[in-house]
Amino acid sequence: MLVISDTTPVISLLKIGRLDLLRKMYGEVIIPAAVYDELTVNDVFPDEAEAVKNCGFLRRENVKNELAVKILSSTMGLDKGESEALVLYEDLRADLLLVDERKARSVARKMGYTIVGTLGLLIEAKRLGHISVLRPLLEALMASNIRISQSLFNEIVKLDDDPEITYVRE
Repeated sequence: MLVISDTTPVISLLKIGRLDLLRKMYGEVIIPAAVYDELTVNDVFPDEAEAVKNCGFLRRENVKNELAVKILSSTMGLDKGESEALVLYEDLRADLLLVDERKARSVARKMGYTIVGTLGLLIEAKRLGHISVLRPLLEALMASNIRISQSLFNEIVKLDDDPEITYVRE
């Protein structure tokens, strides 16, 4: 499965110490050069930047179609990382795009891309047995200033009691 990621899902997983889920679920994840730069150039987060730089399952990929990136950025109001992720998805004929931002998700849906956000990824990780309980991960996301509505939080934590998705492989 060929998976492209935007910045926020990687940051979110780093914040909760579960970047490993990307490797477990997808093997390798491709991040565009702009996303790699967003993740590694901020001096405020040196540990996270180092984790990304040394991560063997995140592969940096340059976008060849810079015109498409500029068009997406200027007409749709997306940032460079989001635009590059969308262009790479198309160019590489990817199977999945990891993206959280509402505007980028909307554009991806209109383009017919298969998308999942961080919360969907965590739910799938539980279903696959890579994690046993969702609640502490959701709480950690919220403590890291990731916005999750109370109703969505409540809906997701109900899955912790679902016997269909509680088997843990680890």
